[in-house]
Amino acid sequence: MNAVVGKFFVSFLTTIILLTTASATQAQQPRKVPRIGFLIASSRSVNAARYEMFGQGLRELGYEEGKNIVIEWRSAEGRLDRLAALAAELIRLKVDVIVTAGPADTRAAKEATSTIPIVMTFDNDPVGNGFIASLARPGGNITGLSTLAPELSSKQLELLKEIVPKLSRVALLGSSTNPGNALALREVEVAAKTFGLNLQYLDILGPTAIETAFRTARKGGVEAILVLGIPMLNSQRKQLVELAVKNRLPAIYYTGDLVEAGGLMTYGVNRSDLTRRAATYVDKILKGTKPADLPVEQPKKFELVINLKAAKQIGLTIPPNVLARADRVIR
Repeated sequence: MNAVVGKFFVSFLTTIILLTTASATQAQQPRKVPRIGFLIASSRSVNAARYEMFGQGLRELGYEEGKNIVIEWRSAEGRLDRLAALAAELIRLKVDVIVTAGPADTRAAKEATSTIPIVMTFDNDPVGNGFIASLARPGGNITGLSTLAPELSSKQLELLKEIVPKLSRVALLGSSTNPGNALALREVEVAAKTFGLNLQYLDILGPTAIETAFRTARKGGVEAILVLGIPMLNSQRKQLVELAVKNRLPAIYYTGDLVEAGGLMTYGVNRSDLTRRAATYVDKILKGTKPADLPVEQPKKFELVINLKAAKQIGLTIPPNVLARADRVIR
């Protein structure tokens, strides 16, 4: 009986040792650090403040870049033809999620992978662009934030009418190569009819087309400019705002970054807020939620930013009632 008990005791001890060793070995195994790919059509430095908001969003959720999460930043520097190669590079790095800074980036990522989750920081028409099936049920591997706000164009034209009371003709700067351009154009056309404005659409296909567009606008008797979201313009912002001043044309832009660079004003979606909110999608996906089950959210914050320096340069006085509504005034 003692021999049997002894064998049992030895076997029991051996099992405990093996389990303890296995647990210790597992404890020593480093946890896999999530790797996020962030794809940007323009320059990361140009919109540094906006992308910092993504980091802030991650920190609010307990992540810290370089410690428990890695971010692979890839910027095309305004050259859209580089996006496909950059997306392929992120896939070779086996990132867990790809975050895209805009529609062109999402297109490149979508064409590169149908399995790696993709989080959009913004897109004005994700359904029309074929990225998702619907806002409520995205389907596939893409989800994120939308800037879908049909009333935006109406508000932008209304502001132009307020600061230029006799306004009758507006030049619309867009790009037919930019996803979402067609929808934005239709929305502006509807709004223009409401205010009795004539539109002159100018297609910007490259940096050299910017100066040509302003010459055409001047010849066409344009009295103000409305600029749609074009990634390429982020890296050409200095030229864009200087041409508006040179031609003494009031202009409303799609982002506050252009106003900070010397542009007159912007009314639009707060993209920094959307970029911060994208971190929530990344967190949920890393914890196991499928992109197809995460509804695409619409904007919650809008901002009106006015640059009084730019107004002074073109001899324009901003009405007090418009200034009073501004979220931020650059003096």
